[in-house]
Amino acid sequence: FTYMILASLYESPILPLTIMMAIPLAIVGAFFALFITGQSLNVFSWISIIMLLGLVTKNSILLVDYTLQLQKKGFSRDDALKMAGKVRLRPILMTTFSLIMGMLPLALALTEVGKFRQSMGVAVEGGLISSLILTLFIVPSIFGYMDDLRLWTRRFLGLDSKPSAKRR
Repeated sequence: FTYMILASLYESPILPLTIMMAIPLAIVGAFFALFITGQSLNVFSWISIIMLLGLVTKNSILLVDYTLQLQKKGFSRDDALKMAGKVRLRPILMTTFSLIMGMLPLALALTEVGKFRQSMGVAVEGGLISSLILTLFIVPSIFGYMDDLRLWTRRFLGLDSKPSAKRR
């Protein structure tokens, strides 16, 4: 569902794949955190993983969307990726750290009721930490590869990257 919305928003079948590459990074982090802390997979951990998918996708959208805006302004792809990483770093860090701090009491399970839902906090914490670290490096790299693939496909199919001005 997320892929379809992103594909219609960006009018590209390839660009949403770039954005959604952060999802496996978050899921691996969530499973790793659950494994390290000895928590089990239960309803709460699965709910947190579903919640994590939206949170991590948001960080990728921030990077990719700003990169596209900079490219429309005339920046090269590499310059746009570097600038987007610098400009969007603070919002990504702020939202991620606020979520990590918000889920910390749940992950620490300070009460008996909290111990029942501890896996939810642990999964979100692990997923956010791994996706924060890896998204800032992996998503821009994948964006470059996917953009090369998009340009190659357009050349292979004989499509212009910009509409022709000679239309009748």
